[in-house]
Amino acid sequence: MIEFVKGTVRYISPEFVVVENGGIGYQIVTPNPFVYQKYMNQQVTVYTYQYVREDLIALYGFETREEKALFIKLLNVTGIGPKGGLAILASGDPGQVVEAIENEDEKFLVKFPGVGKKTARQIILDLKGKLVDIIPAAVSTDLFNYEEVEEKKQSEDALSEAIEALKVLGYSEREINKVIPSLKGVSLSTDQYVKMALQKLLK
Repeated sequence: MIEFVKGTVRYISPEFVVVENGGIGYQIVTPNPFVYQKYMNQQVTVYTYQYVREDLIALYGFETREEKALFIKLLNVTGIGPKGGLAILASGDPGQVVEAIENEDEKFLVKFPGVGKKTARQIILDLKGKLVDIIPAAVSTDLFNYEEVEEKKQSEDALSEAIEALKVLGYSEREINKVIPSLKGVSLSTDQYVKMALQKLLK
């Protein structure tokens, strides 16, 4: 089992990042790859989970051990696969997810792609009271106090990348189109656009 990969961020796509270590580029699927945009060509540590299935071998990565632990627990819930687990963690606030599970807040959980009422109930039944070992990492939820991106072109490119990332997570074009107007009035990085969109989608 690969506990973590420490190396240099070489490539970022809407679905994964490539981290180079010892001349080898590791393709790591993450909830929001653009979180690593600010570390491009810099060294990072990504906490990883190797997922093996008959038709798939993939390396999933997270910023913290707490996110990784929550992902693994979600995989043990009937009806939740890797894609569903990533979509839930992409909100950037594991504490919010844990709180929803502990408070049996089905309305919050069904807002995630691929999570219906039956799956939300299953998440609560399987995980409530079993997440005490997960202490969520401190994640900023202030989505409106970011530095402005200097170039308008950079902002437009970042928004386009964020839309692609939301599609990868499973949100439909109809859902995405509802929040796009509220995103166009601000200049943010791709990561910030994704976080802002997710906050609005989860309201």
